[in-house]
Amino acid sequence: MRQMDRYPFFIAVILFLLAWMLGLPMRAQSAPLADIHCTLIQDAASGATLYQDGVCDRRVSPASTFKVPLALIGYDAGILSDQHTPSWDYKPEFNAVKRDRKTVDPTIWERDSIIWYSREITRRLGAKSFAGYVSKFGYGNTDVSGTGKDDGLTNSWVDSSLEISPVEQAAFLRRLLDGKMPVSAKAHEMTKAIIPSFKAGDWTVQGKTGSTALDLNKRSVGWFVGWAEKDGRRIVFARLVVDARRGDMPKGPATRAAFLKDLPQLVK
Repeated sequence: MRQMDRYPFFIAVILFLLAWMLGLPMRAQSAPLADIHCTLIQDAASGATLYQDGVCDRRVSPASTFKVPLALIGYDAGILSDQHTPSWDYKPEFNAVKRDRKTVDPTIWERDSIIWYSREITRRLGAKSFAGYVSKFGYGNTDVSGTGKDDGLTNSWVDSSLEISPVEQAAFLRRLLDGKMPVSAKAHEMTKAIIPSFKAGDWTVQGKTGSTALDLNKRSVGWFVGWAEKDGRRIVFARLVVDARRGDMPKGPATRAAFLKDLPQLVK
């Protein structure tokens, strides 16, 4: 190796050692960020992997899948009461898209993925309490600082600082189903009650979609995470699709539809 050829190698080694000494995060880079696909299915009780395909250790924005942990937080903090309380009216200052300009309760919030309702929950919590819950949950990288625009409280989970991998989503869901999150029993039960339900063959599925765009809208992200039951058997799942080309429609619903179609063939 010529002397000039050694320089990039030496620089890379030095940067790696500096990151290691400073404790900077060095996440798995199993695939380029341009295009990521993962389907992960685990037994809810044992955690055994029943099906895995693609890159499942790469963290991205949770988008609206964060409404699952946020429901736990809202019920535990007393902001949410039951499946239909509180019911909040839309206000013009929420600046929502037309379809979201309506009265919303916890069930409608999860079903229709209403972001202004999420932001009202976090505003009532306050930054310190919000960050404390996310940290206690060990949810992804636990970073709710936002993008430097003082928006962590209202936007950290939407293409911002908070990130989570499919593997971490599945681990979180198992703890939720086991009743082992650091929240009240009521928070566990009410959260499970408001997650939307679907059918996939003989499977009864409960899950939450997530859609966002990354890198100044250059990549499209679709999530579908949750659990399913059949004949007394329970599984947890996470499907993530990150496409290099952004489509015109949110990718979460399409990701959900594809998973519901695939599930009966993936786990017998």
